[in-house]
Amino acid sequence: MSSRNDGPQRPDAQRNRERILEVALAELARAVDVPLSSIAKKAGVGQGTFYRNFPNREALILEVYRHEVHQLTDAAAELLKTRTPDQALREWMDQLARFAVAKAGLSDAMRQIVGTADGPAQPGYALVVEAIEALLAANHEAGTIRPGVTVDDFVLAIAGIWQIDSRGDWQAQSARLLDLVMDGMRTGAPGRG
Repeated sequence: MSSRNDGPQRPDAQRNRERILEVALAELARAVDVPLSSIAKKAGVGQGTFYRNFPNREALILEVYRHEVHQLTDAAAELLKTRTPDQALREWMDQLARFAVAKAGLSDAMRQIVGTADGPAQPGYALVVEAIEALLAANHEAGTIRPGVTVDDFVLAIAGIWQIDSRGDWQAQSARLLDLVMDGMRTGAPGRG
């Protein structure tokens, strides 16, 4: 969902919007029913600015989620430009874990809007699949992962990151899990000696 005015925004208006999204992500992760006025205040914007960007709770929640998905999926292409395919995949997996932790907080809010917050019907799922496909294709071409690893295989293998308790030492737990997944995908890779 985009802002009500789909034209280019002034730099200060764009900064306000970004600040609202950052604060909203943190606040919605803590409490689904956080007052919108509280988000506006913590973002340092007035009510008019807030509602000009997000006319209601649903618009805000969908935009926060969309924003997070786009950051995650855009990162895949950027990493493939600057890293080897296997490094890009492993670094992106860490970003996926951060997304999963943030998404855990947004899940209740998303359920209220779309009925369910899991699986292929979820907004943005197709974009995430495209990012995974690009990362896996680059690794298959480079011979850095075993032949035949599919998007479905990958999603099933990393599904454990959604089970990690975000209140604990989730970074260490996710890093260990994702290292194990990456090691498994590298086993039998044709480009490994």
